[in-house]
Amino acid sequence: MKKFESSIKQVPYSQEAVYRNISDLSNLERVRDRIPEDKLKDFSFDQDSVSINVPPVGQITLKVVEREEPKCVKFETVQSPMPFNLWIQVLPVNDTTSKMKVTVKADIPFMLAAMVSGPIQDGVEKIADALAQVPYV
Repeated sequence: MKKFESSIKQVPYSQEAVYRNISDLSNLERVRDRIPEDKLKDFSFDQDSVSINVPPVGQITLKVVEREEPKCVKFETVQSPMPFNLWIQVLPVNDTTSKMKVTVKADIPFMLAAMVSGPIQDGVEKIADALAQVPYV
């Protein structure tokens, strides 16, 4: 398993507000307008899972496998060309600010590691950037 970590992102909302929103995936409805139009047709979610088509990778479906209130939500793949786990950690900075980090552990075949490691790291960073910009109200 190879580990990919985002940089730590500052979020201008309390740890509890961020956790409450990321632990219930039905809250994705509020950020649906930030998803590119060409991705919306293959984007679906409910309280515990999310599915999206990521060219050229294909369909990826993640489900919540653990909620550790108020600091961590862990996901694992249900459908993906490459199995991986993803978790989002949220820690308080003060009463109104928190910090967040996204981590992915992926089971990458040795022959593909050099080719896919860069894009995966970039994707993890983009996920963290997007999560840091969500209005957690």
